[in-house]
Amino acid sequence: MTRNRMLDRGAMAFLIVLIAIGVTVPLLNLMLPPSSPFHVPTYLVALFGKYVCYGLLALSIDLIWGYAGILSLGHGAFFALGGYAMGMYLMRQIGTRGVYADPILPDFMVFLNWPELPIYWYFFDHFWYAAIMVMLVPGTLAFVFGWFAFRSRVTGVYLSIITQALTYALLLGFFRNDFGFGGNNGLTDFKDILGFNVQAQETRAALFAASCAALAVGFVICRALVTSKFGKILVAIRDAEARTRFLGYRAEAYKVFVFTLSACMAGVAGALYVPQVGIINPSEFSPANSIEAVIWVAVGGRGTLTGAVIGAVLVNYAKTTFTTGMLAPYWLFVLGGMFIAVTLLLPRGIVGTWQYLAERRRQATTARAAPMPPPSQPASRAAE
Repeated sequence: MTRNRMLDRGAMAFLIVLIAIGVTVPLLNLMLPPSSPFHVPTYLVALFGKYVCYGLLALSIDLIWGYAGILSLGHGAFFALGGYAMGMYLMRQIGTRGVYADPILPDFMVFLNWPELPIYWYFFDHFWYAAIMVMLVPGTLAFVFGWFAFRSRVTGVYLSIITQALTYALLLGFFRNDFGFGGNNGLTDFKDILGFNVQAQETRAALFAASCAALAVGFVICRALVTSKFGKILVAIRDAEARTRFLGYRAEAYKVFVFTLSACMAGVAGALYVPQVGIINPSEFSPANSIEAVIWVAVGGRGTLTGAVIGAVLVNYAKTTFTTGMLAPYWLFVLGGMFIAVTLLLPRGIVGTWQYLAERRRQATTARAAPMPPPSQPASRAAE
């Protein structure tokens, strides 16, 4: 086996650690009493679950940016669309337990005097339908957007600006009360998911485990993709798109496929995020959120997959720390300083730099262990 096989030692170690966390954290939360020093409080389970969802979002961005060279500054839109699809399902589960006790209309529609449920809310009382919409809506938007953008050969900063404009347009639309998604308040006050109390300790633990499982599946899919011939073509498109086209490859088809897959992964991340935080509103479409997600990937290591997840967790842990107490006003300065420091000192990111140094050490060790070639013998002098 070569070092580029689908699951090398680093990838296997990442999956093992992820699965161990996905099993251990819920067990420590459910099995141990709160008095135990090893007990994980329920609020930390929800917080860690949010970090895992952010990790899946960062993984989706790294797939297109690190391997295909597509810098999307609007990927938060796909994350939010997946979250709204799940939020619509959760709103339909409230029923008569809402403030206005309407069995069909959500509370915000009753308050705004909506006469009936909009057609695009139909069937969201079924989990299977919501699960399909979680991937279908972001995937369809990404496919249509990518089809026109990549066929027009829009690349670089122009593509980044267009993706940012897309998410800003969605932000403005979802802020409107007549859009049918709760306006600036969004969707909240969730009660049940699959018949289980969404606030219950057991449900929180199950959602955390599901988030870890989704991240593991997403990682395996991305790893299988980037280590295949398809992944090598993506890297070729990233490094020399014109030359790749000259060799006969339809670069736009590869880019549309990987962009759509990335959007579906972001939608799943948003769907798992919503029941754990308890709300989804238009602020999730904010372009600043998408830019921050790109910073996660840059900090962890672009083009490493594992680095994207680690960067998302580290940056959001720092955000949780710096946005509490006296340090709260300085968080944006810390985030900007972190990005500048990584760009100047660690351009490969944390994991990328570690992999680079490990490769250098391995090459040096191999060179020292290689046998020295025998000294060349001088040619015998020709007989006079």
